[in-house]
Amino acid sequence: MENLRKFYIDGRWQDPISTGTMPVLNPATEVQEGTVALGNNEDVNLAVTAAKKAFESFSKTTKQERMDLLHRLKIVTQRRFEDLAQAMRTEMGAPITMARDAQADAAIGHLDGFLEALESFNESETLSNGDEVIHEPIGVCGLITPWNWPMNQIALKVIPALATGCTCILKPSEHTPISAMIYAEIIDEAGFPAGVFNLVNGDGPTVGAALSKHPDIQMMSFTGSTRAGKSITRDASETIKRVTLELGGKSPNLVFADCDLETQVTASVDECMYNTGQSCDAPTRLLVERSCYGEVLQIAKKAAMATTVGDPKKEGDHIGPLFDQIQFDRVQTMISVGIDEGATVLAGGVGKPNGMDLGWYVKPTIFSDVSNDMRIAQEEIFGPVLVIIPFETEDEAIAIANDTPYGLAAYLQTKDPVRARRVAAQLRAGAIHINGGGFNYGSPFGGYKQSGNGREGGIMGIEDFLETKTLHGL
Repeated sequence: MENLRKFYIDGRWQDPISTGTMPVLNPATEVQEGTVALGNNEDVNLAVTAAKKAFESFSKTTKQERMDLLHRLKIVTQRRFEDLAQAMRTEMGAPITMARDAQADAAIGHLDGFLEALESFNESETLSNGDEVIHEPIGVCGLITPWNWPMNQIALKVIPALATGCTCILKPSEHTPISAMIYAEIIDEAGFPAGVFNLVNGDGPTVGAALSKHPDIQMMSFTGSTRAGKSITRDASETIKRVTLELGGKSPNLVFADCDLETQVTASVDECMYNTGQSCDAPTRLLVERSCYGEVLQIAKKAAMATTVGDPKKEGDHIGPLFDQIQFDRVQTMISVGIDEGATVLAGGVGKPNGMDLGWYVKPTIFSDVSNDMRIAQEEIFGPVLVIIPFETEDEAIAIANDTPYGLAAYLQTKDPVRARRVAAQLRAGAIHINGGGFNYGSPFGGYKQSGNGREGGIMGIEDFLETKTLHGL
C-alpha cells in the first residue's frame, strides 16, 4: 500500500520526520506484505499541533453538521468495505468470512450505534434548580488501538471523538497498519476538515508515550494489555489527562447442569476459539457444575476436534493463524506450562496442526482437571486455549469466577431465569452473556478491576469524550 510509509496529518499524507520502519508480515504465509513507517516525538508534535488548531473551529460545529459528516463517512466505508476486510485478512490472519462478518462489519455497526446515540443526545439541559448543564468536547484526544480487532477498536474511538466535536490523533497497532491507513483514506474522502483526524504509526514506547505525555492532549483512550495500560496511565498523570482503558481479560463461563449442554457447551467452545482466541473478552475459563462435568468434557472435546484451522483466504467458519511469531511462541509456552502444572490435555496440545508448517497456526487446545490457581487459569493466553474447572455449588462457581484480577466479561449458561439474574448480579464484570446472548452495537463495553475503566459504544462512549460545564444565574 503506497501510504504505509506516510502519516496522515493536517488533511494530507506526509513523509515522516522519523526514519524508522518495520515490516508488515502476513501471519498465514510469513511473507512481508509491506513496510510501515514508525514515527517519533516530532511526528507526534506535528499531529498534535494540527489537531489543536482544528479543534478551534471543529469544536464549534453543530450536532447536525457532525452527523452529516458521519453519514458521509458511512457511505464511503460501505464502498471500501471489502478493502477493509481484505486488509485484516492479510495483516492479522482473520479468515475472510469472519473478516467481513465481524472485523469489517464493526466499522459500520458501531457507526450506526453512535449515530443513533448522537441523534437523541442533548448537548444541554436545565436542572430543577434552574442551572444549565452544557456538554462540550473535551479537546484533542490520543487514541491507541490494538492488532486483534483493528477496525472494531478504531471505530469505537475515532467515531465518538468526531461525533462530539473533538479532534484526534490515532496510533493504530504498528503490526496491523493497513486497515488503519484505509480508514484514514475513508475519513479524508468523507470530507472531514483538515487536522480533525490525524494518524501517526509507531510503537508504544515512542509514539504511544509521546501522546500520553503531551500537554496539549486532553484525553487518552487505549485498548491493549493491562501492562501497557498502566504505563499510559502513569505517563498521562503528568498532565492530569482523562484516561479510558479497555484492557485484558480472563472471562469465566459458568455452566450449570440445567442448561442445554450440547448446544451451550459447543457454542462456548466455538466462542473461545473465535478469532483464534485473540479476543480480550473470550470465555477462556469454562466453570462446570460437577454433576455434568463428565458429559461436558465429552461435548467440549468433540467441539474442539471439530474446530478447523485453515487458510484465511478461504471462505468458511475455520479459524486462522495467530498474528505473529511472538504470540505463537507465547501460546506454545503456556500450553507447555499447563502440561507441567498437571492439567489434562483434552484436545490439541503443543505444536502446529498437521500439514501446516508455514504460518503461525496452533492447535485448538482444551485443558481439563484445572484448578483456578494454575497459571493457565489466571493468565491471559490470547490464543485458542480453553481451561475447564469443576465446581460443586453456585456460591463456589461465583467465587471462582471472581477470583481473577480481570473483569471484562462473564458468560452464564442456565435455563433458570431467576438463577441467571441472581448469579449475574454477583459476577464482577462489565458484560454478562447469558445463554449465548451476544454483543449488540450501541451497548456499552468495558470492564471492572484491571480490565479497565470507562465504557465504549453508544451513549456512554460519547459521554467519555465530553466535558461538563454548569451555568449558574441565567
